[in-house]
Amino acid sequence: MTAVVTVVEGDGEVQALPILLRRLTEWYAPGEYINIPTPIRVRKDRFINKEDEFKKHLLLAAAKCNVEEGDWVLILLDADDDCPVVLADQIKNRASAYIPHVHVSVVIAKREYEAWFIAAAPSLNGARGFIYDGIQMDAEEPRNAKGWMSEHMPGKSYKEIMDQPALSAAMDLQQAFDGSRSFRKLCKEWKNQFLVR
Repeated sequence: MTAVVTVVEGDGEVQALPILLRRLTEWYAPGEYINIPTPIRVRKDRFINKEDEFKKHLLLAAAKCNVEEGDWVLILLDADDDCPVVLADQIKNRASAYIPHVHVSVVIAKREYEAWFIAAAPSLNGARGFIYDGIQMDAEEPRNAKGWMSEHMPGKSYKEIMDQPALSAAMDLQQAFDGSRSFRKLCKEWKNQFLVR
């Protein structure tokens, strides 16, 4: 049974990413199963900028992998103001120095994970108090995607720990795929590791 060991930066992603990856599995390979251990949570700035932190978390992730079974490591971080492609390449190159025997995929959500919700906004109308206003926009443009979500949740504010897992379970994957380049990158990495063997 293939496993993907994930590294994430937010408390919300600890719950949300496994939900999303299981949904991708059902979407692309119905009836298949992938083992997703509890994600390893890191602080992005320390993970990227402190080499000992970077090495420690990568070695921990690798220790959870059975390479002979095809297990792999997926690192998911928010780009914020960084270029997702450049940051992903830098992290992947650095990771190969510490765990060259394990395949590592790096996905950088442009701006934030919540941009994927913006891309799938029509499908989320009514979920967790979210109201879709019908305005089409570039999902990866808002600098503060979490704030954008709060603006569309009248009477409450977006809470990452509570809302991110629920919205990951509810969003339309095809809408997210169509509207977000970084979500397409996640799908591509998933298919390359899980389906192409």
